[in-house]
Amino acid sequence: MFAPNNGTSAPDGPEPELVARARAGDREAFAALYFEHYHLAYGFLLIRTRNRHLAEDLTQEVFVRALRRIDVFTWQGTAFAAWLTTIAKNLYLDELGRGCTRLETPVAEFPESQTPGRRQESPALRELEAVEAHETVRTALHTLNDQQRHCVQLRFLHELTPQETALEMGRSVGAVKALTHRALRKLRWTAVSA
Repeated sequence: MFAPNNGTSAPDGPEPELVARARAGDREAFAALYFEHYHLAYGFLLIRTRNRHLAEDLTQEVFVRALRRIDVFTWQGTAFAAWLTTIAKNLYLDELGRGCTRLETPVAEFPESQTPGRRQESPALRELEAVEAHETVRTALHTLNDQQRHCVQLRFLHELTPQETALEMGRSVGAVKALTHRALRKLRWTAVSA
């Protein structure tokens, strides 16, 4: 924030009057300052973030902070806009510190389908979900021992009946059912503890 006034008086024009009224609690005066300076703060943040939604959010926060701290604002030979720009710069630096702008990648929205109430699913999205599901299953199967893994693969991935699985594994149907039960219990426990 700006330091106390060092004897520098407010510039001439309507802005000092609006600031004085806003400092006295006049909401309409602050609204006028908001409308006068919104595009300046938004443009400053948009250039730095290159993200329209983030710039809009940060711009709103600039004015929230300015409203909370308007009582400490003093004229120092620069315009009110310089104070807002300082707030915007600090917010932007805080955002960089959180790393949010580096992690977000804007993507095009998926188009709505012609059928009301239903969304058209992207083939790329379906493929990504399939890859993620395959990876989840593969990771979960590695928590099982060799016999349990083989039994689960035969029963659920190859869709064999307990009798067919027993024949394939050279075990009894009861042993396959017990092995399947223990494997599923272990998978459930692994999923809950993950």
